[in-house]
Formats: sequence, C-alpha cells, structure tokens
Amino acid sequence: MTTTGADRATALAGPWWWSRWRSAVLDAGLAAVSALECGAEGIPFARDAGVPASAGIVFGVLAGSVLLLRRKWPIAVVLVSIAITPAQMGFLMGIVGLYTLAAAEVPRRIIVALSGMTFLGTLIVTFVRVRQSMARGDLTMGDWFVPFAALATSLGLTAPPVLLGLYVGARRRLMESLRERADSLERELQLLAERAEERAEWARGEERTRIAREMHDVVAHRVSLMVVHAAALQAVARKDPEKAVRNAALVGDMGRQALTELREMLGVLRSGDGGRGRAASVAVPVPSVPLAAVGAAAAAAASRVAEEEGPHLSELEELVGQSAAAGMVVDLSVEGDVRSYAVAVEQTAYRVVQEALTNVHKHAAGAKTHVRLAHRVAEIAMQVENEPPPEPASAGSAGLPSGGNGLVGMRERVTGLGGVFVSGPTDAGGFRVSAVIPAV
Repeated sequence: MTTTGADRATALAGPWWWSRWRSAVLDAGLAAVSALECGAEGIPFARDAGVPASAGIVFGVLAGSVLLLRRKWPIAVVLVSIAITPAQMGFLMGIVGLYTLAAAEVPRRIIVALSGMTFLGTLIVTFVRVRQSMARGDLTMGDWFVPFAALATSLGLTAPPVLLGLYVGARRRLMESLRERADSLERELQLLAERAEERAEWARGEERTRIAREMHDVVAHRVSLMVVHAAALQAVARKDPEKAVRNAALVGDMGRQALTELREMLGVLRSGDGGRGRAASVAVPVPSVPLAAVGAAAAAAASRVAEEEGPHLSELEELVGQSAAAGMVVDLSVEGDVRSYAVAVEQTAYRVVQEALTNVHKHAAGAKTHVRLAHRVAEIAMQVENEPPPEPASAGSAGLPSGGNGLVGMRERVTGLGGVFVSGPTDAGGFRVSAVIPAV
C-alpha cells in the first residue's frame, strides 16, 4: 500500500525546508566541504587582489556556505558560483548548484540561461588564466592548447551536472506521477469496494423484502380465510351443526392448501442441501446460505407455484368464491376480451385482488365488495372497492393481525412491472385499491 496524505508528510518530515533529515545532513556536509574549498582558494585570491589573507578566507567561507541553500534557492546558489568564478573558487558549488538547478522544478529557459552563463564564465576565466600561464612560461604548449583547455574545462564543469540533473529530475517527476497514480488507483479501489459493499447490502435488503412478500402472498390470504371460518365455526357450532361441519371442512381444506404452498416454497429453498437427512440436519448446524441464493429460490418457488398451481386470472372466480364462502358479499365484473398474459402480469394481478380481499376480511368484515377487472388493448386494470362495514364494531372482529405489508407489497409488485398503483379510503367510508399493469 502506498503512503499518501498526512502519513507521507509525517514520514518525510525534516528540519526547515528539508523533507528528510538525511537530506539536511548531506547538504550541511556539502556546504562544509565547499566552505573549506573556497576558504583555501581565497588565500591566492587575496594575494592577487592585494588584501589580507584573512579577508580572502572569510570571503571564501561565506561564499562556499551558500551551498547550504541549494534545495531552497538553487538559482541563488548558481548565481553566486558564477559571481565568484573570476576568483577561481567555488568549483564544487558550481557543479552541485548546476545539478540541483537542472533537477529542480524550474522553467527550462532559466536552466539554459544559467548553464550558458556558467559555461561562458568558466570559458573566459580559463582562457585568460591559461594564456597568462603560457605568457609567464609556466606552460610550454602550443597556441592551440589555450582554446582547447578553456573549452574542455568549461564543458567538463557544466555539461555533466546539467545532464545528470535533468535525468534525475525527469526520473523523480516520473516516480512522483506513478506514486500519485497508484494513490489514485488505491482510492478508486477503496471507493469501488465501498460501493460494492453498499450494493451487496442493498441486494440483501431487496432479497429479504422479496422473500417476505412471497411468503406473505402465498400464506396470508388462506390463513386469513381460515381465521374467518374458524370464527364463524365458533359462532354456529351449537346453533347449526351442519354449517359448523361445512366450515370445519373449509378450514381444513384451506389449511392443507396453505401448507402445500408453504411446503412448496420451503422445498425449493432447501433444494441446495445436498440430500441431507432429517437427523443430519438436526445434529449438524446448517451453514448459512447466501441471501441471493435464498431470494432466487423464493422467486423460483413463486414462479413454480404460478406456473403449476397458479395463480392465474382464470382462478379469480374461485378466489372470489372462497371469500363469498367466508361470508363476504362479493360482486365480480369483467370487462373486455379475456386473454392470457405473461406469468408475472397474471400473478401480480391475481395477488393484488387477493391481498385486497384479505384486507377486507381483516378491516371491514361483512362489507360488500366490488371486484372489477378490465382487459384493455395494452394494459390490464383491476379495482377492489369495499363499502363501509354494516357494523363498525365488526371490523377486525375475527382478531386478524395486520403487519402493514400488504399495500406495500402490492405497490412494489405493480410498480416493478411498470404499472400504477393507487389505494385509499373512499368518500362513502369504504376503501379502494386500484392498479393498472402494462400487458407487455
């Protein structure tokens, strides 16, 4: 993992303008060597200038110490080295200064200009000094040696540090760009991981909602009818034994149907257990199943129930008949040409009517209910509207619990297919549920 931000700043902290202590120690050492060099070269300079040797030494030490500022002000260091070139001192400062200048983040025109000035100054001073030496007889070479020595010296003191500095600066900038790119990629990967975790959490929530909706749709209606018939059975058990027997038979049939549908769904959910027996499943803890697989299994179960046992719109009359058998007055009307739809459309339409009738049993027992189904060109519309219950106290007399998920589940189903769902109380005191689902 790369070092970024405040961690990197803390790791690279140094005194003053240095990023590392190691860099500060290196610059201090170079400045000390440069000060000693310039101080030693200040003695002949003072003799030639006719000043005391101590003044030349102090001047040389002060000039050489400027190298300590090479990272902060490389341009100033190079200018000082150019200024003391006529005194034949500061060779180390000139070389190191040019290298630092070429490697620093300064415009190229400044690097070229200062390098050219250093080259020209060194060329002139070397040319003059070599020519004076030959005039005094210290050198016995030919006239060709003067320009050769001046050119070779100036190139040797200028070209290598500049080229090396340009290379090191380019490499440093490349490494910095790669580091920044690595940091950016790391941040992007962290962001992607966070988004993936959010999507996974969202998917888990969706699967939980989906499983709850499927279980609610499959079981709630029949269990609600069972409770209604059980309440009726309790009321007529002594007065009308024959009716009590019929209600008991209806309760048994609906209970068996609910168990069958529930077993169907649980069987699909457990289909991935690998054939483990009951004893094994009891003795050994069952490993957790991914929610995506559970959701897929629930959807598969619902689809299987829809395809094999329903629900289909053709079974709508049977659904209404079950509610009528439970004591509800239901009026069913169908408009348009009856035709088949996709499984999801028929299942959703059936579930909307089923859940609406279940809510009538729960909250408006005994109320007259109108169920309307309209087959249109590009859509199918349904509406379940109940009148106010005959007795206000009869609402919820059967003791049916309500989890508040019915309307939410219907809305999710309809809007999931691109339809429109509306529900709410009527002016007459009843309740209306309306839905329109695209046929395709």
